[in-house]
Amino acid sequence: MDRTQRTEIVNMCMIYSGELILVQDKINAEWGGLTFPGGHVEAAESLTDAVIREVFEETGLTVASPRLCGIKDWVNDDGSRYMVLFYKTDKFSGKLKPSCEGDVFWMPLDKLLSMTDRLSLDMKDMIKVFLDDDLSEFFYYKKNGKWLYELK
Repeated sequence: MDRTQRTEIVNMCMIYSGELILVQDKINAEWGGLTFPGGHVEAAESLTDAVIREVFEETGLTVASPRLCGIKDWVNDDGSRYMVLFYKTDKFSGKLKPSCEGDVFWMPLDKLLSMTDRLSLDMKDMIKVFLDDDLSEFFYYKKNGKWLYELK
C-alpha cells in the first residue's frame, strides 16, 4: 500500500507581547481579514526557517524560538493534503512594518475575538488551537459535499 501523499505546507505564527497579539489585516480575495502572519514553506527549507522568513517578510519582525502549537489540515478532492503549521512566540526583534499581504498591528486578544465580522474564515476557532494546550488540530472534512471541521 502506498502511504505517500502530496502535501502543501504553510505556516501561521501568533506573536504576542504581554496582553497584545500581532494581527495582520490580510488582503486576499480568497482568504482575507484579520489573521496571523505566515505563508508557504519553500522547497528544501526547514519548517522553522520558513515561519521565521514569512513573519519577517510580512511584518518586518524577526521571531526567535517559534514553538509548534498545532496544525490545521484537510484533504483535497484530488487526495492531496493541505497543512498549516501553527506556531507561537513572544520572542522577536525589529521594527513593525506592513507588507503587500496587509497591514500589521498589535491588539488585545479579547478585542480581536470580538471583531467576528472582520476575522478570517474560522479564525476564532483556530485561535482556540493556538491557546489551548489540550487541542492540537483543526481538521476540515467533507460531509454530504459540505466542508465542516473539528477541533481535536
